[in-house]
Amino acid sequence: MGTKAASTKTMPANQAPSLEWFGWTDVGRVRKNNEDAFLGLRFDAQEMHVLGKHGEASLAQYDMTFAVCDGMGGAKAGEYASQIAVSKITTLLPRAFQDTARGLDADFQDVLAELYTQVNRALMYLGWAYEECHGMQTTMSLCWFTPNWMYFGHVGDTRIYRWSAESGELKQLTADDTHVGWLLRSGKITDYEARTHPRRNVLQKALGGENHYVDPQVGAVGYSRGDIFLLCSDGLTEGLYEHHILDVLRADQAGFNPAKVLVESAVKADGRDNSTAVVVRVT
Repeated sequence: MGTKAASTKTMPANQAPSLEWFGWTDVGRVRKNNEDAFLGLRFDAQEMHVLGKHGEASLAQYDMTFAVCDGMGGAKAGEYASQIAVSKITTLLPRAFQDTARGLDADFQDVLAELYTQVNRALMYLGWAYEECHGMQTTMSLCWFTPNWMYFGHVGDTRIYRWSAESGELKQLTADDTHVGWLLRSGKITDYEARTHPRRNVLQKALGGENHYVDPQVGAVGYSRGDIFLLCSDGLTEGLYEHHILDVLRADQAGFNPAKVLVESAVKADGRDNSTAVVVRVT
């Protein structure tokens, strides 16, 4: 798909979609450290703003990005890995927007591939340079919203879901980078067998560690008013089946925080891992 990485035109506010977002994370009931990290970011060619856990804003003048990372490593290396990944996003994606504003054509696939490559290099370098960071890795799932498209990138077993307001279907956009995930997609095991498989958390791909080459899954989807996107760590999907997730995403009540409800429900049902959710509604 040959499209520019970001729209450089200012769209009238009454025509541009708006996004409402919710973010929540919990260490769970077993782990001492929270190795998950999430990010919300609003940016254009001149400015960049890190978003809070909840808010709403128009895409008329800014692009917005949301990401969830799940770090791995000894001591606190997993925490460092996920935080380094979200930190890199805050510098690299706004730079891509600046390039398109200067008239430099860039395909979203190239931009996201370079982003994942740079995160991987940074983690590998720190792993070599500091003993306490040796072997640290992270997953990273990212959604980049422009006025017409949502571009996404993914490595690991964090996930991105889309609920379509038109069809009512909840679809997982990303493919888990695990052997068990491949078995499930190939129809060789059932969903229940995948959820109880002893090697379900063994990753085939991650950023950092000894991974000299990274090949992220990248894609683009259009969206409509009412659509909802969910980014989450595997701690959430370990505790909740997709029909539970769907029930929460479809709930529409004043003061309702779907990310918090999803995370708290997952911790109550399982809680062996950190759990994180970012919910983005097209309003």
